[in-house]
Amino acid sequence: MSKMYSNKIQATTLAIFCKVVDNYGDIGICWRLARQLQHEHGIGVTLWVDDLRSFQRICPDVVTDAEVQELAGVTVLHWRNQDGVFSTDDVADIVIEFFGCDIPPGYIAAMAECNPRPVWLNLEGLSAEEWVEGCHALPSPHPRLPITKYFFFPGFTNKTGGLLHESSLEKQRRQFQSDQTAIKAFLAQVGLSPEEMASLKASLFCYPHAPVPALFDVWQRGDKAITCLAPEGVATEAIQAFLGTEARPGAARTCNALTVRVLPFVAQPDYDKLLWACDLNFVRGEDSFVRAQWAGQPFIWHIYPQDENLHHKKLRAFLQRYSPDIESLRNFSLRWNDARVGSGEERGDWPALWSRFAADMPAIARRAAEWQQQILANGDLASNLLKFAGSIRSFTTENKV
Repeated sequence: MSKMYSNKIQATTLAIFCKVVDNYGDIGICWRLARQLQHEHGIGVTLWVDDLRSFQRICPDVVTDAEVQELAGVTVLHWRNQDGVFSTDDVADIVIEFFGCDIPPGYIAAMAECNPRPVWLNLEGLSAEEWVEGCHALPSPHPRLPITKYFFFPGFTNKTGGLLHESSLEKQRRQFQSDQTAIKAFLAQVGLSPEEMASLKASLFCYPHAPVPALFDVWQRGDKAITCLAPEGVATEAIQAFLGTEARPGAARTCNALTVRVLPFVAQPDYDKLLWACDLNFVRGEDSFVRAQWAGQPFIWHIYPQDENLHHKKLRAFLQRYSPDIESLRNFSLRWNDARVGSGEERGDWPALWSRFAADMPAIARRAAEWQQQILANGDLASNLLKFAGSIRSFTTENKV
């Protein structure tokens, strides 16, 4: 990373403000970051969350009617309004607003009164677009108060903040994926039969508008057995149409070559294992997208939709970095996101798209492993964030800002 990250952080407390927009992605990222900062760096973390029910889906220990609770060493506060009154004693050494959420004005006013002032970061959304490198770490002075906010971008190069990655994650993944007994035990735990374990296993996590019915039609007409594992509440209409019954955890049906099985929502560590155990992962948003990259398996990303199809531009930017030479992966990914595949090609030709993609899966798996090593070299987001905050705090303290 840049020399700007060379100072050690002197901070001991950190606050994360999270407003849940994308169901599980926002809180998923913030919860992983909070746990890593506490467990690996000894930072006292307070996580402000406005939607505890979504939080509970990925962390079953969450009490949805609690104003304050402690989970895995992290203090969790139910963030209800913007009208609170705060003192300097309430302010953490580092304050993170996730994805531009507006933290309480009273908290910002208290931040401006602190001496030294806290490091204020806007942790932005993940993008592979080139402009991110130019905006990463830029300051944004408050229009009225004597305090500055800094933009911190996750990303795929050493000119960004990198990606969330716990220090033990790679070792855990390798141990799990090399242990067939552990894989089978995990798959049996979520209900798979020996026959389903022997099939091509695909996890499915997507937004409701994904073309799941078309994919199911291709899969059930194919000559290779496929087991699709979908968490409860994902692609509900398409899965219920296939099952012919309510898509509850444990529900399953086989039609020709395709078996669809509904899983309960699992805690984040078990979701990692699901990604590691499957041959192909369909992921969405940002959190599961990043975890799929660390899984080292072929994956398809369903990007969060934006107005004027701006998400298609972000998708193409990532595909250009990730797989510029694998046409089948690019075309399948674009079609999955209802983006233009290319001139002269039938956008709805799912049998051909799947056939080409399936044939290239060994090459795609090799690229996944290469990509892992490439992004590991950028360091992990939590450590990079603390180093950057340390450099800012040292500078502001020395200059009495």
